[in-house]
Amino acid sequence: MQSWLIPFSYLLAGIFFILAIRSLSSPYTAHRGNIIGMFGMLIAIITTICSPLVDKYLYILVAITCGGIIGIFFAFKVRIASLPQMIAVFNGLGGLAAVFISLSEIINGSHAYFDISIGLIIGALAFSGSMIAFAKLQELLPSGAFVFRYQQQINLFLLLTLITLCIIFLLTPQINLFYWLTAIAIILGFLLVLPIGGADMPVVISVLNSYTGWAAVGIGFSLNNILLIITGSLVGAGGAILSYIMVKAMNRSLTNVLLGGFGQKVNSTTSAEKNKKVNIGSAQDAAYIMENAHKVIIVPGYGMAVAQAQYVLQKMAEDLRTLYNVDVKFAIHPVAGRMPGHMNVLLAEANIPYEDVFALEDINHEFASADVAYVIGANDITNPLAKTDSSSPIYGMPILDVEKAKIVFFVKRSLASGYSGIENPLFFANNTIMLYGDAKQVTEEIVNTLEQNNL
Repeated sequence: MQSWLIPFSYLLAGIFFILAIRSLSSPYTAHRGNIIGMFGMLIAIITTICSPLVDKYLYILVAITCGGIIGIFFAFKVRIASLPQMIAVFNGLGGLAAVFISLSEIINGSHAYFDISIGLIIGALAFSGSMIAFAKLQELLPSGAFVFRYQQQINLFLLLTLITLCIIFLLTPQINLFYWLTAIAIILGFLLVLPIGGADMPVVISVLNSYTGWAAVGIGFSLNNILLIITGSLVGAGGAILSYIMVKAMNRSLTNVLLGGFGQKVNSTTSAEKNKKVNIGSAQDAAYIMENAHKVIIVPGYGMAVAQAQYVLQKMAEDLRTLYNVDVKFAIHPVAGRMPGHMNVLLAEANIPYEDVFALEDINHEFASADVAYVIGANDITNPLAKTDSSSPIYGMPILDVEKAKIVFFVKRSLASGYSGIENPLFFANNTIMLYGDAKQVTEEIVNTLEQNNL
């Protein structure tokens, strides 16, 4: 391959990636965006294989085959409810790849010490942090914040040590120092994510995703690879922008999130509230009330994802519209689920019309005029303590104002607190009716009752 063709092909692949991201901004063009992105990746792989710097074709083919098999396996194996865990793992592997590339460059005598060091440190942080995020999402570790004495001081000491070793390495490059940089960066990644609670996981995932992107940029400069620089910048900037959107939706600063401590197991419900009577209803009660309503707003949460209730939820919305002429809308909180856009993906999978799905700022004013708010598997994003209790860790976070609806149906297995560990006093409100049970099963019973009542 001629020398000018390689950078041109990489640039072309980068353009395809940009077009793919643009297409992913809408469910109607997302499928096309995936195809464009895959085509861009195909160009990148072929160009790399044809590069004169590559001569170990067997290793590359083995790596591509193994990676392809693993990718296909997970594509069929992992449910959409578990996508956040998979994204955390894959993001971590991207960071680990940056670490290995950095080490190989140093071993092979590269002198781009600064670029390699940046790629190594950020990649190691992204790897270890992503593994902790995965463990929390998979419930291998407690989802709450893990806070211990002198935690911030230890993190600061490790950060200063990392910077000092990096400066020493740049002045007198030694391979042993590089290993120390790797180890300390990995430990720091663990300690940075451990104190971050479950409610902040969407922000953590987007921040770590940004880390991996910037690690790729550093590696791209050291390898003089234009495609790594372009794609790394896209991922890094995209993750940073998404992180900003997330923290803005939570009315908090990114520094506050990354310092950790939010999402600890906090008992925000008083003993008086615990002794209050809880209104318990049945699926038949919910069906009767909703079929006589004028407006129903559905609020999906992670419980819906776990139960895979999005399909039967779509059927319930369709029955209410077609059989009873009810105005049905879906309300999505920016941090609902375990990753940004989690609920949007699930609803799109069930072919729920995109125009029926509304963001918090577009739907919140309608709860006051709604007859029913149907909260299925959500908790923290509806918790009124965010507006009333200044001592609550979620105080100031914008929530969906479901309590303003005439009747609020909460579909949950129990009165247990949400992923952040904060109890919801709305369970005890006079206009709240708890529907205990599996989200899918309860909604199926409502659908059956709606259809039977229409016979």
